Amino acid sequence: MPPLDLSASSVDLTRTICDLPSVSGDELALADAIDQAVRALPHLEVYRDGDTIVARTDLGRAQRVVIAGHIDTVPINANLPTRDIEIDGEAYLWGRGTVDMKAGVAVQLKLAAELSDPRVDLTWMWYDHEEVDADLNGLTRLARTRPDLFAGDFAILGEPSNGQVEGGCNGNLRAIVRTHGVRAHSARAWMGDNAIHAAAPILARLAGYEPQEIVVDGLAYREGLNAVRIGGGIAGNVIPDLCEVEVNYRFAPSRSIDEAIAHVTEVLAGFEVEVIDRAAGARPGLDAPLAQEFVAAVGAQPRPKYGWTDVARFSALGVPAVNYGPGDPSLAHHDQERVPLAQIADVERGLRAWLS
Repeated sequence: MPPLDLSASSVDLTRTICDLPSVSGDELALADAIDQAVRALPHLEVYRDGDTIVARTDLGRAQRVVIAGHIDTVPINANLPTRDIEIDGEAYLWGRGTVDMKAGVAVQLKLAAELSDPRVDLTWMWYDHEEVDADLNGLTRLARTRPDLFAGDFAILGEPSNGQVEGGCNGNLRAIVRTHGVRAHSARAWMGDNAIHAAAPILARLAGYEPQEIVVDGLAYREGLNAVRIGGGIAGNVIPDLCEVEVNYRFAPSRSIDEAIAHVTEVLAGFEVEVIDRAAGARPGLDAPLAQEFVAAVGAQPRPKYGWTDVARFSALGVPAVNYGPGDPSLAHHDQERVPLAQIADVERGLRAWLS
């Protein structure tokens, strides 16, 4: 692709980087383009680890703010290239990645290029593999190789938040719940034991589960425990001897990972439960002075973040972090993913005013 033009508007940058597909695992072309663009900026020191790019100012300011965004998306489903649409008189950019979260990335690139003399030192991070397992996340890798790059007094993730500030995030846990049986010919089903039938109580418990709403530091986080995938059987004429139900638990940041595992195990007592992925949540972090200053500067009313984001990673390192980006989070991963053009401009304006 031609080099990224960081003098373009953040809306045009959003179009450009969305139209360059970067589904998780295929971020190389976009990472190369970002790397090339920011290395041309004399006020930034640039470091690259795989498809993660970090660019930093080193102005000797008293405080440092880290601003990060992931460059990968979930798979495309006939929703690229992007196009401009209008709904009820409002202009939108439609297409995969417009919400989650290339509009936020575009704003970050625009500001990284133009804020050569910010009032705080800045660390910009653009990273890969956020939409897949946590152990593949570019920031997981970077934390091993260059943990010093995470140092800061405050962090902002450009995740979609409708242009408002969303504090903290829920934790995320995935588990496989298994039932076992005995194979037999389906014409002689009484000779076997059907593992899929044995999974019915698992689904019944999940369907009847009443999720909690838990207030953490003044923000109410909604939990959820759901079956997200099920599989079993080897052929159309064989009684299955194994059934696996994948369960996803989104838990309030007041719970530790161990407490989340204990809760899922309790709900599904009597069944084999194997945890396959886990990520701690993050408390809101809004009591930090820089966080309070930021919220006041952008005129936002803080809300909870229901999904998991990498604010949790910064929180675990002792760096208070919030989510602030354009786009409606309920349209993330949606086939009608679209971002209001006005929100892109508003988020850029809010960040620019606070950092200048």
